[in-house]
Amino acid sequence: MRIDKLLANLGFGSRKEVKQLLKSGAVKVDDAVIKDAKAHVDPATQHVTLNGEHVEYKEFIYLMMNKPPGVLSATEDSRDKTVIDLLELNDQVYSPFPVGRLDKDTEGLLLITNDGQLSHRLLSPKKHVPKTYFAVIEGEVTEEDVEAFQEGVTLDDGYFTKPGQLTILKSGLMSDIELTITEGKFHQVKRMFEAVGKRVVYLKRLSMGPLALDESLELGEYRELTEEEIEMLKSDGSK
Repeated sequence: MRIDKLLANLGFGSRKEVKQLLKSGAVKVDDAVIKDAKAHVDPATQHVTLNGEHVEYKEFIYLMMNKPPGVLSATEDSRDKTVIDLLELNDQVYSPFPVGRLDKDTEGLLLITNDGQLSHRLLSPKKHVPKTYFAVIEGEVTEEDVEAFQEGVTLDDGYFTKPGQLTILKSGLMSDIELTITEGKFHQVKRMFEAVGKRVVYLKRLSMGPLALDESLELGEYRELTEEEIEMLKSDGSK
């Protein structure tokens, strides 16, 4: 990769600004000053520094966020804060995007990456990647609801869902449940409960495929995935 492209991609300035950095002698590769913007460098095997600081380059970035309510699962919005706005600038420079969407008022696990192939595999309807949610439901959730979800329910637009695995954690006027589905229709969890005459008042995603929410993450916090988590996602998403 050309050194000017590498530095520009990492947010160290425009191509023009990066050329000025190079001309100033601020950039070294393996302790040798590099001034030629066209010089090629392999960031995986060569040590690049800018003003003495190591420049870390990653082709892909994989982040797990505990999405807070009130924030959009989008890359940009003219009115509302997005999950990308919550990232540090040194993560934003990789141009990541959320994998799928959580409703504005929904919390929980959100994968953010710039790996388009992985995102496509995880979101493809053909892959049937399971997603598990915890929800608080207004109304008593019954075994009849469990059976209905196992068969699939008809949404307000006439769509008949694939089977969902509904587990009742606490039943009453306000019920706690977990639901695993393999689709991602618009507002699907909320609409599935509306189909059986009940209303979701709180929703949190717990897992997506093999990736489970790190419960140590506070709302709005995020971390990079471990190598093990990345490999699990890639192997699971390729099925």
